[in-house]
Amino acid sequence: MSEKNHDAKRTARQRLAVQREKQKASERRRRTLIVAASVVCVLALATVIGVLAANSGKDKSSSAGPVAAPSGAQGKDGLAIPVGKDGARSTLTVWEDFRCPACQAFEAAYRPTVHSLVGSGKLRVEYHLVRLIDGNLGGSGSLRAANAAACAQDAGHFPAFHDVLYDNQPKETDDAFADNATLIRLAGKVKGLDTPAFRACVDKGTHDSWVDKSHQAFQSGGFSGTPTVLLNGKNILEDRSMTPAKLKQQVEAADKG
Repeated sequence: MSEKNHDAKRTARQRLAVQREKQKASERRRRTLIVAASVVCVLALATVIGVLAANSGKDKSSSAGPVAAPSGAQGKDGLAIPVGKDGARSTLTVWEDFRCPACQAFEAAYRPTVHSLVGSGKLRVEYHLVRLIDGNLGGSGSLRAANAAACAQDAGHFPAFHDVLYDNQPKETDDAFADNATLIRLAGKVKGLDTPAFRACVDKGTHDSWVDKSHQAFQSGGFSGTPTVLLNGKNILEDRSMTPAKLKQQVEAADKG
């Protein structure tokens, strides 16, 4: 091979190498832009959620008078409705809104597992009722349903009525739960719940101020939306890999110590 041909091939290889480096640099810039754009989108979404949560309590308060916690309510200011044994080693704290579609989705996915763990004494659940959708979309269905659920707690039927409300949840934009008659009709699906005392509690809004106070605690806690679900204080829905099976595994591991 002549020296001239050898130099030509070497120059061609050099040009090719330079071209490859330019392509690599371009690809690195492209990936950087994609990551940056993704971060901006996530932050923007978080900001929107935060604004919605911050604005959610700015509707008119129910002004129902003194706070009347439902029977058996526990925790700070009596804002938690407990389900399960007090001695369970794991506690699931649930902040929920009966008008919230995401809360219903959580129920559909996790309810069998949660019921099983509660039934075996391995898990205790503390329900906190809020009125997030009332503030975001208007209406009073979140408040009315939460008050009715608290009335069911007075009657010793909270778990069953809780499930009935989610099983019959209207569309998010349909404020059907604002109608006390609808809530009382649904109470008929729970044996022994539809009594004069329950009806009076629902119609009078006995626990409205308690629901408002629970909602204020939700806002003060800095939570971004419903459902917010904490297992022993840790937000499990921030774990993208969380499943009912994984929740069961964690609770059973804690139960074994």
